[in-house]
Amino acid sequence: MFLARWLTSFCARRRPSPPPTSRRCGTAAALASPFLPADFDPARATVTLLAGRGLYPLLCARRILAAGVRLCLIASEDAEEELMELLPEERRARYNAGQIGKLLRRLGEYGSTHALMAGQVAPKRLFHGLRLDGTAIRLLAGLRRRNAETIFGALAREVGRRGVRLLDARCFMEQDLAREGYMTKTRPRLDQLAHGIAVARAVAALNIGQGIVLHRGTVLAVEGFDGTDRMLLRCADFATDHKWFIKTSKPDQDLRFDVPVLGLRTLDALAAGGIRALAVEAERTILLDRENFLREADRRRMGIWGYGIVS
Repeated sequence: MFLARWLTSFCARRRPSPPPTSRRCGTAAALASPFLPADFDPARATVTLLAGRGLYPLLCARRILAAGVRLCLIASEDAEEELMELLPEERRARYNAGQIGKLLRRLGEYGSTHALMAGQVAPKRLFHGLRLDGTAIRLLAGLRRRNAETIFGALAREVGRRGVRLLDARCFMEQDLAREGYMTKTRPRLDQLAHGIAVARAVAALNIGQGIVLHRGTVLAVEGFDGTDRMLLRCADFATDHKWFIKTSKPDQDLRFDVPVLGLRTLDALAAGGIRALAVEAERTILLDRENFLREADRRRMGIWGYGIVS
């Protein structure tokens, strides 16, 4: 436990401070999200959601609308139809991941003041099946390394050049952020977890992946290009108890487009992999529909612990 306390304290010291422009501002904006910029005016803003697939963009869109903020939508080809139906036709569009020029034009047509990225984009879609337009070709040609981080980072810069501010991806999702400490009735022991968090952070710093599976100090699996769920499923080959799944963020994580997100499908993969303990970084991990997520974890007798400033 001494090591766990020490590592948690060490991680907290290394955690970057919030940007100076972020604070709880104005009553309406504060109700929407504490991660919004200080000058965000919900009465004048137009937020365009750049949406992938899954529950995340659907929840985010509903909360933006509930906050009284004008919302527009640019969604990937595989985004859920339920998401599209939230908005009138003139405020929604679909696009292929290679059509960056179309995306940027839509931002202007919608009068966007802010944009927010939410939802899953399968890594293979960044490299296969793209219909690249001229803007995308120019963007990719300027990258020395091509991975999810560099591609989304370049897109963020293009969005910014058009006067549209890309928001922290946690905006409007505060109620789904992981808390510090135990979040479930099941409370697995934290022995050896300090070592696991250190390894997970080291792996994330190398841009390999953001998760590992640990058994009594031994790393059983590392998340790679195949993603979280497939890594967890691989662990079914290890017939042993006391496995931990540790999810983390990178030391220099760009929280505008790269926030760790877990949902009910993650619990299914954990169960299939024989894993009943999960550690996540508090305030930097989204647990989709958190209360339902935690109820289901309790039903499955899984333990979830959030590490952060206080453990």
